[in-house]
Amino acid sequence: MFSSYLATSAHGFFLPVIMASALIDSINPCAISVLFLTITFLFSLGKNRKFVLISGGVYILAIAIVYTLIGLGALQALSFFNVPNIMAKVGASILLIYSIIGLINEFYPSFPIKLKMPESTHTTLAKVINMGSIPAFFLLGGLVAMFEFPCTGGPYLFVLTLLHDYMNFWKGFWYLIMYNFVFVLPLILILLFATNKVMTEKIDRLRRLETKKARVILLLVLIAFGIMMFLL
Repeated sequence: MFSSYLATSAHGFFLPVIMASALIDSINPCAISVLFLTITFLFSLGKNRKFVLISGGVYILAIAIVYTLIGLGALQALSFFNVPNIMAKVGASILLIYSIIGLINEFYPSFPIKLKMPESTHTTLAKVINMGSIPAFFLLGGLVAMFEFPCTGGPYLFVLTLLHDYMNFWKGFWYLIMYNFVFVLPLILILLFATNKVMTEKIDRLRRLETKKARVILLLVLIAFGIMMFLL
């Protein structure tokens, strides 16, 4: 009876779970760090605030577009299997594995599996930043999204499996848009504040205050989401 009740209540939990997952996913060290590097680099070249805003906006737009396209592609792939009410369990499993590996990384840094972009991609990103042009920043955002997804896409895959099991295509599409808006929202806010040179330094100091305790709490929240979906 309890599982039946949860199943009929799934839609009530749907939007909060998706928004919370997107918010957790948005606290993305790589995307934020690359944005800071881009802003700092452009200021060092003497670029004005307008150019920095446009460049950062193009970078963020590219991340949103590529991440949305990845989501649509994944939804199509999930639809190919066409197994109702099963993929959400698969997504919950992926989320649990992702979160457990993240916790292991926090307490055992030498663990061989890392949930971060490979070191080999840093050189490529640095070269693109040094181009300093608007098209280059669009390419930069696309590369960051593609490089990140295999390593940090656990919450996104979890949400995509929920959309597959509980929504039709168009409802799922708009939830996907909402997810990705929340996903890039911190980047938008950082860009708006960080184009002021003084604020850039202050925000960067706050970014560096990210603690192990905060990361562990976020990972435990993801584990709770995964367990909850197994009960639905």
